[in-house]
Amino acid sequence: MQKGAVVVIGGTSGIGRLLATEYAKKGEQVVLSGRDAAQASQVAAEVGGGAIGIGVDLAEPESVRSALAEVGPVRRLALAAVERDVNNVAGYDIDRARRLVTLKLVGYLEVVHVLKDRLTKDASIVLFGGLAKERPYPGSTTVSTVNGGVTGMVHTLACELGPVRVNAVHPGIVGDSPYWEGKPLDAVVSRTPIGRLVTMAEVVEAVVFLLECGGVNGVDLYVDGGGLLQ
Repeated sequence: MQKGAVVVIGGTSGIGRLLATEYAKKGEQVVLSGRDAAQASQVAAEVGGGAIGIGVDLAEPESVRSALAEVGPVRRLALAAVERDVNNVAGYDIDRARRLVTLKLVGYLEVVHVLKDRLTKDASIVLFGGLAKERPYPGSTTVSTVNGGVTGMVHTLACELGPVRVNAVHPGIVGDSPYWEGKPLDAVVSRTPIGRLVTMAEVVEAVVFLLECGGVNGVDLYVDGGGLLQ
């Protein structure tokens, strides 16, 4: 096996930061990114284990190559960067929609494109989608559409990049995440078979499974406590 870094794009907060911390604790070389390089460096120092922080803005894909110039080889790649977009047809905000579409459907692919020749033979990639693609809600017009596109990316990349494995994780509402914590979610909990919302730690467990299990490829893994069964 070739040794390489664990790269978490979007690793300065929330699930991405928790994932970076998990791998740093395992003694892996971690590179995490955020839009602001100084903040990313500060978070990397807090994560510890010699983690490195870099600035990458996926909504400006032309800048990705230079931002990742010093990164590699790469053994594990998690594309966790996301921005919240509340958009609908009645009040459609083109600029906000364009930024989110570019970030995920162009930025994610540009990262893979740039790092392709630096991936080790046993490398794996996880893309972050979300279950808004299956359960849209008012204001999720762009989010639901983009997360549906992540499924298309997973399927084509798994075919193009083999033997490198490519999978996606699609969390439902993550109760202790910075975005959802403290919001009134009793109605969602009542429809969730496990009787509670999933946690950030559980999403990280799912991502690690996808990154490390050598037989799993081209999979969309839903992490929602069985909510889609209801």
